[in-house]
Amino acid sequence: MKSARRRAREFAVQGVYQYLMSQDTVNNIDLYLRGSSTYFTKADANLYRAILFGVIKDAAALTKAIEPHVDRPLEEVSTVELAVLYTGAFEIISMPETPYPVIINEAIELTKTYGGSDGHRFVNGVLDKLAELVRASEFAAIRAKRQG
Repeated sequence: MKSARRRAREFAVQGVYQYLMSQDTVNNIDLYLRGSSTYFTKADANLYRAILFGVIKDAAALTKAIEPHVDRPLEEVSTVELAVLYTGAFEIISMPETPYPVIINEAIELTKTYGGSDGHRFVNGVLDKLAELVRASEFAAIRAKRQG
């Protein structure tokens, strides 16, 4: 059974995907998503809204944060993977209360569900590099704990 937070991230990725494909307004996308599924009521609406509205508002800054860690032009990245990268990057940068391994794991699972066969590896690598920069102390603490 999916958690409310997982559902929120799924809807946020769908909204960001729709934005990337259509450049529609965030309010139109939000209205569409809220009415598109009976499962929306089972999502964490606050998390969904924070991610969707935050990503669209901060898209230029998120692009700058992601680009150095991508091995090709962003135009060549699949739209699904790009939507997951934007949502994951937003959470890593703007939601420090959520441990970055949780954010990356959720991004991997979303990419496995909606993306290409090896897209999850790409998303994992990009978000891991971003987390190492943005959350250096958390990253170091987790690495030290894993090493022993």
